[in-house]
Amino acid sequence: MEQDAASNEPGAGSTSDGAPASAPVNANKALWEKGDFTRLAETMRQSGDELVAWIAPTAGMEVLDLGCGDGTTALPAARRGARVLGVDIASNLVAAGNRRAREAGLADLRFVEGDASALVGIEDARFDLVVSMFGAMFAPRPHDVAAEMVRVCRPGGRIVMGNWIPGDPTLVAGVLRICAAYMPPPPEGFVSPVSWGQEETARERFVAAGIPPERIGCERATYTFRFSGPPHAFLAVFRDFYGPTMNAFEAARRDGREAELQGELEALFEAENRGDAGSTVIPATYLRVTIER
Repeated sequence: MEQDAASNEPGAGSTSDGAPASAPVNANKALWEKGDFTRLAETMRQSGDELVAWIAPTAGMEVLDLGCGDGTTALPAARRGARVLGVDIASNLVAAGNRRAREAGLADLRFVEGDASALVGIEDARFDLVVSMFGAMFAPRPHDVAAEMVRVCRPGGRIVMGNWIPGDPTLVAGVLRICAAYMPPPPEGFVSPVSWGQEETARERFVAAGIPPERIGCERATYTFRFSGPPHAFLAVFRDFYGPTMNAFEAARRDGREAELQGELEALFEAENRGDAGSTVIPATYLRVTIER
């Protein structure tokens, strides 16, 4: 997963919507390496498996997973026999992904560091399938992200992108909305990563990258977080290990508002929980964008 640490907003994105690929180095790296997204990814495994089953990659297929984290979708794809390359901005997540691949005996799966807005060293039309679940949406320069995804996908291939939806009354959009209120205002020209969750915006970016409108499909889907503990304990994972939420708590602490932020988030997690007593099951809606290359 990627997140832009350059902005003051916890869910920061790019500061321009069309900057050239020679723009400054992606500042997301420090934020994602600050936390430990693997702790949150552990609650997303089942939905990762379900998504890959829906995509149905086949043996021998060349797959790129952008903003892959430690492999929530990359490992299930490799288990189906695909040759998978995972790319993430954070070295700790790349190391965790390679460790998981070794432990699973998946020789055709590897993870490398890289920036979704500038896939340096990856040749044109290499992949049959390009996947990014809540990863590339956070990279800077969204038009460059769309262009890079299209560039590395072969004609006849597919791109599947999952993006959180702005203002959606489910968990992740609520977390970002609440946390943003405790942070300084974003810089002038800020482009929110959740703009990728607006259908018209996602379509426009891929059309600008050369995809005909009729080859772009958008639908709402659900990703479910599952945690073997109560909602307040699940919130602690976000607070202690998820970079954007960590930043919001640090800002709230400086302003003497930490308890207020904790209370708002606890109320959100309790309201969204569908689990039995002592467990947490929280569905979150996202926009699934499918491109027929």
